Amino acid sequence: MPDSTPRLTLSVGEALACERQLNTISTSPRLDTQLLLIHAMGQTRSWLLTHDDQHLTAAELEQFQILLSRREAGEPVAYLLGTQGFWDMDLMVSSGTLIPRPETELLIELLLEALPAGEAIKLIDLGTGTGAIALAVARERPAWQIHATDKHAAALRVAQHNLHNWSPGNVQLVQAHWLAAFGPASFDVIVANPPYIREDDPHLPNLLFEPSTALVANNNGYGDLQQIINDARRCLKPRGLLLMEHGFDQQSALLATLQQAGFVDLQPFADLNHQPRAILARLAHPALLEETLS
Repeated sequence: MPDSTPRLTLSVGEALACERQLNTISTSPRLDTQLLLIHAMGQTRSWLLTHDDQHLTAAELEQFQILLSRREAGEPVAYLLGTQGFWDMDLMVSSGTLIPRPETELLIELLLEALPAGEAIKLIDLGTGTGAIALAVARERPAWQIHATDKHAAALRVAQHNLHNWSPGNVQLVQAHWLAAFGPASFDVIVANPPYIREDDPHLPNLLFEPSTALVANNNGYGDLQQIINDARRCLKPRGLLLMEHGFDQQSALLATLQQAGFVDLQPFADLNHQPRAILARLAHPALLEETLS
């Protein structure tokens, strides 16, 4: 006898009402639910908003429920979708890469403002992850020569995919830990968004799904920042620029460290949320640098 039990089904409108399941985990449960449903159904947001009565197929419903459960468990939407918007790109992300943040776009804005488009610049992006910073700069300055490094092969595979989709052809990927693979006076500009969170930071549980190697640094969060500053003195050309993203409570200490290391023209910056976010510094002229460090 055939099974007469009706199959569970949902309309688009009913599926969107599942946003209430995300109220405790997300600051934008409605948007998250829309994005997950769009992904499960292979549709666009405009289609979604005009097909309230359309019913999901069994496969679409199963996929949506899986995604919703994973999001309810705290997994970031970017990992569930496999993509994250940054600058003018839609970048592939994976669990082995940090999710690019809107705050990091400040670094690109600062670089574009500090260096005219006509200059011949050799720049390196340290710990590139998805390649977000390197690619954004490359697209705005296609004449520049850009290197992007990461010590993790898995991250470089993601970056390579994004290069294929978004690079104008002026980015070279290198597997390396910070500046260890490069010689003296190699670059005009060094830019880095390194790990800078303390191992005991109370916010770390909120970042459970992102790779700790891209977030946490020793020495109370200063370990990688300090190493980059030290190595930048060797790898920057005379009067070269160092631009670093840092934690909200690290700016004052880093300004002092940079000054002691022989950097001048120190410029601190805040992000759109008015939080201290980045420092731009210039390596002193060699004669002045020798005098500062003696």
